[in-house]
Amino acid sequence: MSKTFYLTTPIYYVNDAPHLGHAYTTVAGDVLTRWHRQRGESVWYLTGTDEHGQKVMRTAEANGVAPQEWTDRLVEDAWKPLWKHLNIANDDFIRTTSERHMSRVQRFLEKLKESGYIYQGEYDGLYCVGCEEFKLPGDILEKDGEKTCPIHSRALEEVAETNWFFKLSAFAKPLLERYQQHPEACEPASARNEVMSFLSGDVVDLSISRSSFNWGIPVSWDPGQVVYVWFDALLNYATAVGLGDDPASEGGQKFADTWPASVHLVGKDILRFHAVIWPAMLMAAGLPLPEKVFAHGWLLVGGEKMSKSKLTGIAPSDITSHFGVDAYRYYFMRAISFGSDGAFSWEDISARYTSELANDFGNLASRTIAMIEKYCDAKMPAVADEPLLSGALAEAVALADQKMCALDFQGGLVAIMDFCKRVNGYVTEQAPWVLAKDEAHRAHLDRVLYATAESLRALAILLHATMPETTEKLWESLGANESIGALADQSITSAGVWGGLPAGTHVVKGEVLFPRLLEE
Repeated sequence: MSKTFYLTTPIYYVNDAPHLGHAYTTVAGDVLTRWHRQRGESVWYLTGTDEHGQKVMRTAEANGVAPQEWTDRLVEDAWKPLWKHLNIANDDFIRTTSERHMSRVQRFLEKLKESGYIYQGEYDGLYCVGCEEFKLPGDILEKDGEKTCPIHSRALEEVAETNWFFKLSAFAKPLLERYQQHPEACEPASARNEVMSFLSGDVVDLSISRSSFNWGIPVSWDPGQVVYVWFDALLNYATAVGLGDDPASEGGQKFADTWPASVHLVGKDILRFHAVIWPAMLMAAGLPLPEKVFAHGWLLVGGEKMSKSKLTGIAPSDITSHFGVDAYRYYFMRAISFGSDGAFSWEDISARYTSELANDFGNLASRTIAMIEKYCDAKMPAVADEPLLSGALAEAVALADQKMCALDFQGGLVAIMDFCKRVNGYVTEQAPWVLAKDEAHRAHLDRVLYATAESLRALAILLHATMPETTEKLWESLGANESIGALADQSITSAGVWGGLPAGTHVVKGEVLFPRLLEE
């Protein structure tokens, strides 16, 4: 049996409700895992919440509730409902306050301590609660005489504690060699270069416990300490699939089928945790390393990263209420190169909605169904090859598959929508409304209408990962559920094989896929 395609998002801090930045990563993961399912692969998609640490504890205290009550409320009232609203088809949702996670974290730490990779020491330095990170000298920004975090623009806190340390320095050289030998393990290239530069420097050991507060997983052999929130959080990717369980147990079998992760999706601000600390932890435990860490760029507002703490986060519902969920999903995958920073713009999403979705795709679907109803009594014409489109379709499918699998969502959607534009051009050139005026052109008319409908079949399959609701509506209009089967069961490969729609299939005029936007 082939290995499961296992993809993770970061687990998100629950100090507030999710904003566009969180949804950006989670939608990308959903699009990629849906695509791999359509490739016929076994898939496991994990997301979740990071619920320990000072940031969460202080936010809960500021709101007058206990940390557990705060996290329970946010997870159930804000995080899970948003993923449902955005049609996120995750297979699991991990919470770091869950028993399955905490017990496995403690077991993992005990193993590392027994192996000699954890020791007691003194930590004296600067800490950013916003990042939940001990800051190195090169990470500190001097601002108005204060040492501040370059991400949160807030003063760093001085911390002096007796903690437990992980021998991170022991893994700098083997990790550097890994990225030299396997550059695909950290992408894009800019992220890999940053990581390799860090590993080439003076890598110091990592404090992995805190004694100044108690909102965390207790260190089993030293109950006065709690596990450092990042050491706790990173382990979620493995605890969620049975880390350390008996190989004969359900959890152990899940781990064998799933690990290592195929892709960890992360924001570039947490790259070092995922491409340095996390693989070092796994090396220390003798476990296989993730196949790829992919660091995407930031969504920017006024030139700065979207942030809950800076109140620059835009709620996804602000956008979906106007444009709809599928247009939202499409826009963020289409408008921004996934490995680069990108700025959200109301003007840009409005323009793309009208041009690409309503005009190019939605209008093509509406007029094709309408013409088959009018000229063919709502029945699919005879299957016919159309060299003007069939070759271009095969090329588009191959290119889109290549781009999507490489996490180039923009490139994949460009390949698909370029084919859509080509079909629109074909309809304009062939002018079926003119052919319909002369019965002598009946065969030509049938070929044109079949070719256009067949192209829509392929577009529905290719766009299903990105716009699941809209493509289901189109599939229903094409009568494909009855004649071919469920859209979710159609493979990416089948999209490029001409002749999928059988003759005689009954088409049905449905609702407009992308209604005209109301001016506000």
